[in-house]
Amino acid sequence: MEVTELFWQANLDELKQGYVREGHYFTCLLCGKRAESGIIYPEEGVLYEAEKYMHYHIQHTHQSVFHYLIGLDKKLTGLTEHQNSLLKLFFEGKSDGEIQKEMGIGSASTIRNHRFGLKEKERQAKVFLAMMELLKEKDQYAPAFVDIHKTATMVDERYNVTQEEYNKIVKKYFPEGPSGAITTFSQQEKHKLVVLREIAKHFEPERRYKEKEVNEILEVVYHDYVTVRRYLIEYGFLDRKEDGSQYWLLG
Repeated sequence: MEVTELFWQANLDELKQGYVREGHYFTCLLCGKRAESGIIYPEEGVLYEAEKYMHYHIQHTHQSVFHYLIGLDKKLTGLTEHQNSLLKLFFEGKSDGEIQKEMGIGSASTIRNHRFGLKEKERQAKVFLAMMELLKEKDQYAPAFVDIHKTATMVDERYNVTQEEYNKIVKKYFPEGPSGAITTFSQQEKHKLVVLREIAKHFEPERRYKEKEVNEILEVVYHDYVTVRRYLIEYGFLDRKEDGSQYWLLG
């Protein structure tokens, strides 16, 4: 599942709770699952109204909003691996002394210094967020960029694609439309990512596929389905068991 535009459009309070209300529906910002108001959802012997069910869904599917966010690519969070590890331990409610022993670094005062550094990062983020919000009111020429899919294995300039560029690339490689076949498979990284993203839409979320089924789907799109299959895995659109017995859409 990609980090959607709905996710980026959510305000801070909505991001913290992990869902938004859209008319009669509550939509999970983390995976897109929806619960309809007025419907009762039974889970583990308990009946949930829609909004309470969304809380249940987030806890049982994503563990928590924090765990989902901390699991995003560092290009999205701006966190180093060290900061990521510290935040996880802070979230678990561990003391500075416990964290120092677990990580084997410095002393308890070292951990306090890291806390201070993260607090500074929070202040900077607030200032930057305010500036960007103000900028939106003035910058009339800012292009709309395509969101990066959550399971991207490496985020770099290849993902610097505007919506206008994306549409042109799709039109170029899918002459019969996005659901049709391609006549050539580009090795240009930016084009390759767009093409793979469209091809990945042929697979259903939460469904397990046999390799034969994957091949049959991809062969309709492009004759060299083995190469396409390999790239879908390499770029984080599909995953599989080590023995190749099952494939599934990531997200």
